[in-house]
Amino acid sequence: MAEILGQDDALDLLRRARATGRVHHAWVFAGPTGVGKFTTALALARELLTPEDDPEGRTATLIAADAHPDLHVIRKELALYSDNAQLRTRKLSNIPLDVLREHMIGGKTGDDKRHDAPAYRTAVLGHNKVFIIDEAELIDTNGQNALLKTLEEPPPGTYIFLITDRPERLLPTIRSRCQHAGFTPLDAAAMAAWWERSPVEVDPADRPWIERFANGAPGVVVRAVEAGLPEWRRILTPMIDQLDRGTFPATMGETMAGLVETYATEWVRAHKNASKDAANKDGAAALIGLLAMELRERLAAVTATRDRPAIERQLAAITHVREAERQLRTNVNLKQVFENLPAQWARPVSTLG
Repeated sequence: MAEILGQDDALDLLRRARATGRVHHAWVFAGPTGVGKFTTALALARELLTPEDDPEGRTATLIAADAHPDLHVIRKELALYSDNAQLRTRKLSNIPLDVLREHMIGGKTGDDKRHDAPAYRTAVLGHNKVFIIDEAELIDTNGQNALLKTLEEPPPGTYIFLITDRPERLLPTIRSRCQHAGFTPLDAAAMAAWWERSPVEVDPADRPWIERFANGAPGVVVRAVEAGLPEWRRILTPMIDQLDRGTFPATMGETMAGLVETYATEWVRAHKNASKDAANKDGAAALIGLLAMELRERLAAVTATRDRPAIERQLAAITHVREAERQLRTNVNLKQVFENLPAQWARPVSTLG
């Protein structure tokens, strides 16, 4: 696991478990998006699946090719490859019970077919079996309840890793049956090491902002670059400047909604059966994150000057952005939220003059 950067506490825990030969059968890897949880699970899987007589690295080669028969990575996208037409054509917004039945726990699926449980089969290569459930918080309630028995009594040599940035969305009964490893944002040295080995290309002028936005999460760097967030910032900054001057930017709401709509449309076009609603939520969350960071930095700048009216404006703006975030979580119409936000934002600016 030497390739994992910036997760010393989690790695120490896992190495101690490996050294004693007592690796727990079920784990929750929890922490912010993009900090290496899934990468660490793959690295540990490689060790668990590697027989002592594997000097040529066959296990690593199979894992890199997504072809190891005893490594099972479960994602919501597996629904696309189901024989169940109803499951295959549904929008990919969660991990339904039937995906778990087909790829892990077995049982009867919605099309009345009965599936053997891959978790209870003998390892193909005669060593261990590893199941990694990515975005485990997306497993629906029925799926989580059905998973409990396997977590309680897995067959020997079976290891399960639940990867999540929202562990509170896992049932307490799920969490109590797992060992927990916490992951944190990478520090500056670890991020510098990541940039040295990363193929991600960015405009040097954008890199400082991207690093601040990612806040120690390499995966967020990748998503920010793919989504074009530096360009979003260039578009929105003059409008935020207007609000700081007490002027209402009439097109800001429409512009924000348009940026998210374009992002979601392109995402769905590039990913078969992707949920437009989920893509809209991802885009909206990225935009809210962009606004929040911009306001935090502006607040820090005016706090240093002790300009009380300016401080009050930034604090009020932060409150309005948080309210917009809350509304988006409760499924208020996205366009309505973004059109209302600058109108609310402008109110304290105008009042304080």
